[in-house]
Amino acid sequence: MRRRILLIVAVFVLLVFGAAAAFIIRSLDRPTGRIDTELKGVSASVATNAAVPTQPRKKKGSYHIVDDKSCWNNFGADPQRTLARPGIDIGLPLEHFWVVGLGSYIEYPPSYCSGILYVNTFGGRTVALNAHNGHLIWQRFGGRKPSTPAIAGPRLLVSSDDGDVTAYNRFNGQLLWRLKLRDRVESSPVAIGRVVYFGAADGRLFAVYVRTGRVKWAYDTGGRVNSSPSVFGNRIFITTYAGSIFCLRTSDGHKIWSTYLKRDPVQYDSFYASASTDGRRIFTISRSGKIYALSASTGRVIWTSHVGGYGYSTPAISQGRVFIGGFDGGLRAFRAADGKVLWRRELRGRILGGSFVAGNLVFTSTLEEHTYAMRVSDGKILWQIPMGKYSPGIVTERHYFFTLNGIVMAWHARRSPQILASRRNAKHAGAKKSSPHGAVTTTLKR
Repeated sequence: MRRRILLIVAVFVLLVFGAAAAFIIRSLDRPTGRIDTELKGVSASVATNAAVPTQPRKKKGSYHIVDDKSCWNNFGADPQRTLARPGIDIGLPLEHFWVVGLGSYIEYPPSYCSGILYVNTFGGRTVALNAHNGHLIWQRFGGRKPSTPAIAGPRLLVSSDDGDVTAYNRFNGQLLWRLKLRDRVESSPVAIGRVVYFGAADGRLFAVYVRTGRVKWAYDTGGRVNSSPSVFGNRIFITTYAGSIFCLRTSDGHKIWSTYLKRDPVQYDSFYASASTDGRRIFTISRSGKIYALSASTGRVIWTSHVGGYGYSTPAISQGRVFIGGFDGGLRAFRAADGKVLWRRELRGRILGGSFVAGNLVFTSTLEEHTYAMRVSDGKILWQIPMGKYSPGIVTERHYFFTLNGIVMAWHARRSPQILASRRNAKHAGAKKSSPHGAVTTTLKR
């Protein structure tokens, strides 16, 4: 009997030491990242007949230039991927004035500038729409595009999962250059000055010259990248499926820090969601549903939290709050400084895409096909429509543009400048108008 007990103890000790050894080996074996100087599997082509893109003169039937001063140049509105425009407060959506179906679902929201809306579809289309009436200006086809096109002056930069990253003249769709990679590119590009940044599924983060498509530098993180890089100052942040977050110098790809995060004592976490940043901290959520806030300067973990179920939503940041949804159907508002939960709103639907903030409203959509506008301060639902999938859309100084389940919709808002002007005109004409209060539900014929 004693020998049996000793044998059991010995086996147990061996198992413990074996697990510990495997843990140490795995920790030592994790990729640390490196600059890629070989650039294998990368080829570039330039359209020989491409003219230098310039904004064309407005002609009859061409796009309509509106008075929006701010562009929504990339996924997240800004290079930090905050998904927020707190300074644009046009109120609740009032009425839609055009609707266009694109025949395939739209996973990521559009980009916008100077009266033109740019949309990618999972079916492989990139379309430029007249923001005034929804008319098609141009379109191009290619691989599936679960991403947002990036605007870089007169150029539009488009990534696709067939490995192509393409630059078009954003006014007429003329091909300017194409970079071909060996693996998928789901990452939404972001352009800063003369350089555009994006990740690839082979684990590399690329910095490419906007005008020529020539690679400036590439960094191999060692982990699959489906997320989109965020940029603040001279630092660029990227999350990976290997459980790592890298901070690199934008000028040359030099690693400033890297942090590996674990869902439990044995397993590393995995990230599909991009990191968003307020400059001091970066925020992201892992596929396991764990939320992380890290120091942007050192990579140190400041606080953590969790959603129920999976997590794929890039956090939105506004007014000292971080808004994150999960597959448990809840949208949460955290205090950015310490992670305190300020409110949670149960929406009875899985949240896959990121939310966006407009003024004092936060918008989010569910896979169960509902879209909501909630008050930033307390999460009270003020407006909803029975359409969803996936990210709700964007806001400009005059309109909301929603991209839901393959449909693009343009909406006036209650305090849009053109609506206020028409009310003033009606008032001068003796008409009386009243505004409803409380939550509003809009019904759309589909």
